[in-house]
Amino acid sequence: MPLTFHWFLPTYGDSRDIVGGGHGVAVGAAGGARPPSIAYLGQIARSAEQLGFVGALTPTGAWCEDAWLTTAMLSEVTERLKFLVAFRPGLTSPTLAAQMASTFQRLSRGRLLLNVVTGGESQEQRAYGDFLDKDARYARADEFLDVVRSLWRGETVDHHGAHVRVEGARLAQPLQESVPIYFGGSSAAAGPVAVRHSDVYLTWGEPPAQVAKKIDWIRGLAAETGRQLRFGIRLHVITRDTAEQAWAQAHRLIERIDESQIRSVQEGLRRSESEGQRRMLELHGGSRDGLEVSPNLWAGVGLVRGGAGTALVGSHTEIADRIAEYHALGIDEFILSGHPHLEEAYWFGEGVLPILQQRGLWKHPAGDQTTGQPVVPFAADLAPRR
Repeated sequence: MPLTFHWFLPTYGDSRDIVGGGHGVAVGAAGGARPPSIAYLGQIARSAEQLGFVGALTPTGAWCEDAWLTTAMLSEVTERLKFLVAFRPGLTSPTLAAQMASTFQRLSRGRLLLNVVTGGESQEQRAYGDFLDKDARYARADEFLDVVRSLWRGETVDHHGAHVRVEGARLAQPLQESVPIYFGGSSAAAGPVAVRHSDVYLTWGEPPAQVAKKIDWIRGLAAETGRQLRFGIRLHVITRDTAEQAWAQAHRLIERIDESQIRSVQEGLRRSESEGQRRMLELHGGSRDGLEVSPNLWAGVGLVRGGAGTALVGSHTEIADRIAEYHALGIDEFILSGHPHLEEAYWFGEGVLPILQQRGLWKHPAGDQTTGQPVVPFAADLAPRR
């Protein structure tokens, strides 16, 4: 099966830096904030579609635009690109969630993917009116997805659980095309729920040995239930024509961030209840030293950003090699991002994807996109004449 690549839509805004603010960009240097308008996000989405990305992840949280509304608008300015909508079960009823997904899938002609996020920060969850603890949120997600899947199958549902209660729930128009569910989680409570409901289990970009252990864990749980899952990984990427150019860009991203900013971010992230976040923090320990935690795997992003905190950094060939390494472990889907997201999509799409295609690991979802070399106007007139 060819590899599947997804890109990322920065619905909180974009820039040439990991975090906003410009970090004192000098006059005469490229920089500045890019608001998350439909015009700009549409540029990213259309570019990802053209380059061969299958879908685009859209985050969820109080710090970004709403994923459902944004992607619904972007579906009108794209043709093929799917939208991996991050969604928190429990903040709305399962009946309404099933209806929203069914409507999106029908009106977008099958372009919805659903990333279930249980929520790793109780403080943020309480802002949305959710006062359950972490383990209870996973238990609720389990019930919630049971109801949603039953409704998608056209069933009438009565459910009286510890966290979810519906009576006589049904959809006027059941789901005609399935919505793949993507689910992550590294804690003991996450594994069984992921195995029961996900089509693709996601991990953040840990070193290959750690990813292998996590895949073995989930495969073992899935074998007990007779299920088989696909596996995906969430990473940033910095790829250039040479390794030196790529590492120079990685260093630039954090060189103007002072230690007080790093300490402030790290203090906040250490309060996280997320096991995945804890594992990200362990990779760098809050220090700028030793950030290459595995060949071409750089943990610098995690110094100033929560969630996915590692990036593949290197030449196009090196990045292709690392992707092949993860693929050999069982990873079939890659959700990537870079700063800024428009330019980095092209670096990866024009630099790495052709190498993977040559190796037989990837093909463009729209078929053969070869158009030959661009024609230079009037070039014939410049040829020497005899």
